Amino acid sequence: MLNKVGISKSGYYNWKNRKKSAREERKSRVIKEIKNIHEKSHEIYGAPKITQELRKQGETISERTVGQYMRENGIKAHYIKHRTRTTRDCDFSTILHNILKRDFHPVKPNTVWCTDITYIWTNDDGFVYLTSIMDLYSRKIIRWKLSKTMEVEEVLSATLLDFALFSTLIPMICLM
Repeated sequence: MLNKVGISKSGYYNWKNRKKSAREERKSRVIKEIKNIHEKSHEIYGAPKITQELRKQGETISERTVGQYMRENGIKAHYIKHRTRTTRDCDFSTILHNILKRDFHPVKPNTVWCTDITYIWTNDDGFVYLTSIMDLYSRKIIRWKLSKTMEVEEVLSATLLDFALFSTLIPMICLM
């Protein structure tokens, strides 16, 4: 078989018994350390942070080399996307009834209000939640409230305050 490939027996055994060069030994040692650091970081660290860790251990290596070694060995950073839970799973089907029946054009003001909650990202507090109440007759926002939590109590407190301010009979409320 060696004759078909064009390699002599002595050349094959020379290659097979040859010691690793210093560069190959360093590369295998660094790759082992990269895998170790990557595993300790729960597979989150990429080439920049692994390079920092290797340099802390006294290794002189560039970020590009670490990136190449990682690509050659199929090591990738798994980035965690930050998510905010925006929906609370509550069973309102037994409590709430559809009394509006998709009639979004009331004949008098303050007979049908519509509420909605949306979230807004801020640098100071992270997500804040905007609760707004709209009169469906005039299509105007009659009240809004910012809060740090997305709770039903926030909607109810804003709505009950409007009942007192407008001193009206309780209108139909549509929760969007």
